[in-house]
Amino acid sequence: MSAPIHSDALVDVELLKSAAVHAGIIALGFFRTDLKTWTKGASSPVSEADIALDQFLTQVLRAQRTNYGWLSEETADTPDRLSHDRVFVVDPIDGTRGFIKGEDSWTISLAVVENGRPVAGVVYAPVRDEMFEATLGNGARLNGQRLVPSKREGHERIIPAPAAVHNELAALDLPYRKGPAYPSLAYRLVQVGAGGLDAACARRGAEDWDIAGAHIILEEAGIDLIDVCHGVPRYNKPDTRHTALAASADPTLSKPLQDALRVVYGCPSGDSN
Repeated sequence: MSAPIHSDALVDVELLKSAAVHAGIIALGFFRTDLKTWTKGASSPVSEADIALDQFLTQVLRAQRTNYGWLSEETADTPDRLSHDRVFVVDPIDGTRGFIKGEDSWTISLAVVENGRPVAGVVYAPVRDEMFEATLGNGARLNGQRLVPSKREGHERIIPAPAAVHNELAALDLPYRKGPAYPSLAYRLVQVGAGGLDAACARRGAEDWDIAGAHIILEEAGIDLIDVCHGVPRYNKPDTRHTALAASADPTLSKPLQDALRVVYGCPSGDSN
């Protein structure tokens, strides 16, 4: 039985779409220019465009939903979000490395999470003019057209994955070819829902903002996103990181892909499914 349509989410997704389009216009003003960049943490790139979009999205979204919490890759996290039932989960530019290099598949990934579950989400690729959207109980769409899950019958299966995962899959003699290395994890995931890929995965360490928008799009397209150690991902917890993740439009790929990810990345003690 399908989930009931979440009426507030229908309103929220329109807000997310509008914000994403306007953020995309701002981002394109920086794209393929002499961009200021730096590194945070060990090796994560940041650009002035990431910060500009984060500031814009903060102003636009929080002004419209003052009772929602906030979690963004480019905003310092605070425990305040944990006291909110509904939270914006934001990645101003998912695929910053690709953005800096001038590649065209970076995205703006936005979601509203309610009690740990995404109820509205968009993944917008401005250069490609692709707007993926979904709301709980109302299906997923690409540029207004419903996404319907289907196996790519008659075509060689395509799976992008890290080299170590490919090595594990090769040992199983699975017939497939390596997929394109889209820099945006959100874009890789929604391509499974759109039929461009048969499966996609993420190494251990993806954060809420990397996957929340794509998660509901996959879910509403009839495809499971699975944390290979914990099952269905939950959001807005004190620790926003996830272990390795897998999504597959072909059920015959689900178990071997999840098994390969567990072999390569492991699970915290006692957490493996």
